Amino acid sequence: MKQHLQSGNGLMSDCVGNLMRLSLDKALAVGNQLEVEAINGTQHTVLTPSLAAQCGYSMESDPWGNTRIYASLLGCYVDNRASDAEHGIWKMTFYTPEPVVMVLREAEQAGYSAKATSTRLVVRGPYSTAETYSEDVAGVPMEVFRVSAYYKASQGMTVVNLAAACPTGGILFTKETISWHVPRRLTPMMEGNFKIHEMHMGINGQRLDRSQMAARGYTLSTTDFHIVIEIPVGSPDGYNKSHAPDYQYHTSYTVEPMLEVLWRADNGHEDTRYKVLFPITTPLLPQLPQAIDYTSAEDRLFSVHLGTFLHDVILKNITFPNGVLTVDECNAKGFHVQEHNFPGGTKSFSLQVPFDADEVLKHNPETLVTTYFLPLVFGFLILPEETPFGHEVALQESLQDVVLPTITGSCSDNLFYISVKYGNQGKNFQTLVGPSELTPELSDGYKFWENQTHFTLAVPFTAEDTVFELITSESIRARLDLLLWDPINNWVLADLYLACSFPLTTTECFSNGTMTALAVKVESVPNLNPSLLTLKDQYCKPVFSDHRFAYFSFNLDSCGTTRTFFDNYMMYENEISLYYNNKGTTYTSPIDPEYRQTVSCYYMVNDTQTVGFSYKPRSSDPTAEIGSGHLEVQMRLAQDSSYELFYQAEDYPVVKYLKQPLYFEVALIQTSDSHLELILENCWATLHQDRTSLPSWDIIVDTCANQDDSYVTILHPVGADARVPVPSHVKRFSIKMFTFTKDEEILKDENKEAPSHPSKGRSPLDQFTY
Repeated sequence: MKQHLQSGNGLMSDCVGNLMRLSLDKALAVGNQLEVEAINGTQHTVLTPSLAAQCGYSMESDPWGNTRIYASLLGCYVDNRASDAEHGIWKMTFYTPEPVVMVLREAEQAGYSAKATSTRLVVRGPYSTAETYSEDVAGVPMEVFRVSAYYKASQGMTVVNLAAACPTGGILFTKETISWHVPRRLTPMMEGNFKIHEMHMGINGQRLDRSQMAARGYTLSTTDFHIVIEIPVGSPDGYNKSHAPDYQYHTSYTVEPMLEVLWRADNGHEDTRYKVLFPITTPLLPQLPQAIDYTSAEDRLFSVHLGTFLHDVILKNITFPNGVLTVDECNAKGFHVQEHNFPGGTKSFSLQVPFDADEVLKHNPETLVTTYFLPLVFGFLILPEETPFGHEVALQESLQDVVLPTITGSCSDNLFYISVKYGNQGKNFQTLVGPSELTPELSDGYKFWENQTHFTLAVPFTAEDTVFELITSESIRARLDLLLWDPINNWVLADLYLACSFPLTTTECFSNGTMTALAVKVESVPNLNPSLLTLKDQYCKPVFSDHRFAYFSFNLDSCGTTRTFFDNYMMYENEISLYYNNKGTTYTSPIDPEYRQTVSCYYMVNDTQTVGFSYKPRSSDPTAEIGSGHLEVQMRLAQDSSYELFYQAEDYPVVKYLKQPLYFEVALIQTSDSHLELILENCWATLHQDRTSLPSWDIIVDTCANQDDSYVTILHPVGADARVPVPSHVKRFSIKMFTFTKDEEILKDENKEAPSHPSKGRSPLDQFTY
């Protein structure tokens, strides 16, 4: 025997009956090309399959390369130390079953061989030749070979009839047992009456005794028509093999039992010996791998065991939702892939994946519940063919582990402060401030700030997204609604309804007999239009209004104001309401309640003040000292009614639209003397920088708004704060944007510094530069 590519030990030879057997370990055979040569003296002859069939050689291997080579003791090139017969075979007759006559040379050319010794006559032929035929014997298909050999012997011409019958079927399978049926009487081989004299079973050509058979669970029995060998599927004398037809896992079991039978004729003069080695492979059995889920919710860890497989299966890779990872890559990511080997040559595989891995899919079927889902495809290879197959496993676990975001809030004198702390799902929501979604533009106005754990807002109580619940003479109750919304599932994750009272003077009474009042659109009257509000006298309308506020300024002896006397004070009272027609009927809606707001001023009728006085004689009468000095007054244009931000020199010219409010502040600066008060006696606007130029228009006359103007100037109260420590040093007023016209022509001057108003009416100009 010659072995190419590599050499080594792993060879074992023994005798099994009338055969010589040579076994090669798979370590020698895997990856090698085996070539068997017969040595006849100095001549080496390669045993091809056809020559092996003629000369009594055979070779078989399992899928892993374990190889057995059998040689007949009467085979070609075997030195059996028995001289051949002096007279050779010269003619052979084959029965198909019709007779076919060939001389020895023709038979050898057809693939047959014949050999005669002094004690033996051996004829061999390959399977499935033209001279063999099939026959059903006791229900078992057999391939039959019958021949008559003519040879010369010392006593003359001798004719010997030979017959062989090899089973090609007779196998019955169950899930646990292989049953091999051989005809009890082989009619193609014997005539007359014969009885079974001896009967033996073996494996791989090696005869077994009864104790060996019992230890393996083998049985050898007879029925009326058959000799029956039963072998448990999976016995250690055979081998299991994995397969993957249609990408599905299957297994088969292969074993090679041997049957030896000695029949003896009833007359006792003729024996027939029969020996057959019959390899059997079970049909492919589907073996659905079983996935055992050991997932631990407490440890937040997916854990699965998948098995069982035969030893020839290896795990190649695992397909996750976001890609395919090899076993090494899985372990490198901390997924812990292991192979578990068991007695009997089987194995399983295990995988562990944390819930928080990127490969795990997550969704929330309920607000507080997270479902973790891990679909997997295990990719396997069957060796040595490297046949691929896969198996899908889906792992799922639901936990009530959601930490929702939380909202907290507080209030200052003029702001709502909101803090939103994220839950363990991150920022997976939309934020609604009142009816508005918190967009980047809205965030800028609400002083939005965030980090990885939370965000904050500072919302003015007068913001568009707040609502007013209640108004009193000194405060207003405002509410801010905040909603965290999951738009995918339509869930409210958190909400906050924060209501606070903010200081706000809605009614002011002045010693000069005037009153100002502020009306506010409250939540209970959502359809109210503040511009339609009036005092008791319907002609007394707001001097300023928008969609939320209406501001009134009036004399106490006008607009239907009533006066009531009490013991030592008198009360002036009016009412802000909504009227529907000129007859004074209050407008009511079937949906909204009516709007009424009572405004009052109280004045003392008689008041006595006690003043402490002490007298000290002086030597001379007091005289006033004459001194000199100067006070600085500053007038600025505010950006809005809050008077917090003002236009700077670099902002001019400022573009304003016609009728748009202009908010002015005049302040006495560089003095902290609380005994001083700034009085706006007269204020007027001119087209040119020269304050004495014409045209001009009066805005404030004798400390009061110009009543001749159809758009009355509004004087705003000033309260003390961090910027204005002495309110009497500051005066504020607002006017609506206008321009000068003459004969319906717009007068323009690029250098003017203040707006003015003509006596002939307002211009249709849409935009004006201040």
